[in-house]
Amino acid sequence: MTPSTNELTAAPTTSSRLLHVDNLRTVLMALVVIHHSVIAYSNVPSWYYIEPPADSSATILDLLLVFNQAFFMGAFFLISALFVPGSYDRKGAGPFLRERLLRLGVPLLLWLLLLRPLVTIGRYTAAAEGTELPYWQFYLQSFTPGPMWFVEVLFVFSALYVLWRLLPVNGRRTVVSPPATGRAPGAVAIVGFTAGLALVTYLWRIAVPMGESLLGLPSPAYLPQYAALFTVGLIAARRGWLQGLSRTAGRVGSGIAAVAAVALLLVVGSAEEAALGGGTLPSLLLAICESAFAVGIILGLLTFFRARFGHQGPRRRFLSAHAYTVYVIHPVVVVALNHALSGVQAPAIAKAALLTALALPLCWAAAYAVRALPGARRVL
Repeated sequence: MTPSTNELTAAPTTSSRLLHVDNLRTVLMALVVIHHSVIAYSNVPSWYYIEPPADSSATILDLLLVFNQAFFMGAFFLISALFVPGSYDRKGAGPFLRERLLRLGVPLLLWLLLLRPLVTIGRYTAAAEGTELPYWQFYLQSFTPGPMWFVEVLFVFSALYVLWRLLPVNGRRTVVSPPATGRAPGAVAIVGFTAGLALVTYLWRIAVPMGESLLGLPSPAYLPQYAALFTVGLIAARRGWLQGLSRTAGRVGSGIAAVAAVALLLVVGSAEEAALGGGTLPSLLLAICESAFAVGIILGLLTFFRARFGHQGPRRRFLSAHAYTVYVIHPVVVVALNHALSGVQAPAIAKAALLTALALPLCWAAAYAVRALPGARRVL
């Protein structure tokens, strides 16, 4: 797959009206880099390099992580799904899956065999100090797919879509009508979807509370959101919902997201661990706030980018063309900067801001160098 059809970063060439989606993806990719740039200095010990904060400014970083986590990966799944039906239609089941294996599987192997050892060397050095712990044993004991969990789940969702397309209905395979440019869902449908997502998320978190890992996934508590928004993306691609979204829907969505953000802060600040899951009332309230925030902000972003960022010049094309590579390699850049700045004494928020300012341009520069390697563009 060339950059023009990549699930994560590409600009669809079949319709220039979707360039706003491509530009939005670039911004979301920058949020991924920012998310992982600040997490080392927050109160969330979930990164390859941890520097416990010594001041209260880390709380601001915690809030950034909470709001990011509530929507940005779900938005990625929705956007990725927009290009799945058309790709399947052009290629068929076998070529479609082979392409997914190449474009998703090869970067995953690259991460597991080369990049993950690079970002975990610091942890291994600390864990092996004074012991005879071999690296291979540490590697297996601490194994997770890291940020590449998204690639794994995206492939699973894509494979399930293929199974659905091959599913016989009345003795024949599923027939999908050509894409249409139709009306977007109305307010009642959107509210119903949000309420259903909140309920399913609440029930799911009884078994899988926030903060727990499942199959190596760092945020399995959000799986209902990821699956639901991926499904919405598939349907939206067929029914032309992006073109049918009104500016009013975007404005209302943004307003709802703002209200939900305030409510989310109140729930998290007052309930703390009780909001993480287990069937508690605070966990229900948190699921409602997160679902409303995610749906609202995605609606707002889609309509805002359609109105303001529906075109690309050389700079935006460059950023979008290299964004998937940034996703694959950014942990190496960020962790290297973590270690390089380890001796800097500064408040947590200032150090996170410094690392972010360095990481964003360095990630895209490194991606440019990687994609210049022979054969790299066929995969990345």
